[in-house]
Order: sequence, then C-alpha cells, then structure tokens
Amino acid sequence: MPILVKLDDVLYARRMTLTELSEKIGITLANLSILKTGKARAVRFSTLEAICEVLQCQPGDLLAFAPSQEAPEEEAEAVHSE
Repeated sequence: MPILVKLDDVLYARRMTLTELSEKIGITLANLSILKTGKARAVRFSTLEAICEVLQCQPGDLLAFAPSQEAPEEEAEAVHSE
C-alpha cells in the first residue's frame, strides 16, 4: 500500500508508548496497533485529530504517500500501447 504510517517515529520522538497514547485518546490498543502497523484500511478523522492533539503534530507527520513503482516491463508496454 502506498500510504505509510509513521506513528512509531512520532511516538519515539515524543518518548511515548502506544499504550500511553491509547489511554490518552480512548482508542483500544488493538486498534492503534492495527493503524501503527499499516494494516488499517481507513482511519477516522476524529481518531486522527485525537492522535494529532495528544502528540502535538500534523497529519502529515503521521502519514506519507510512497507511490509504488511499476515494473520496467509494464512501463514499456504502456509506452508501446499509446
């Protein structure tokens, strides 16, 4: 998935554990863990807002877009088909 979750990095910078964050924002540790590992398929804005408020950060500090690169063969096929 091209969306990367950088929650671990922000937690480390703030010297906070996932358990502490869970307690402060009222989200279960299991749900935060799913988000942290990048396995979440969606995140509510209210959850993102709560995380940003507690960690004093911006959504861009927590999420990044890393486009996947097509295989060179696929790129060549796309060019030849145009």
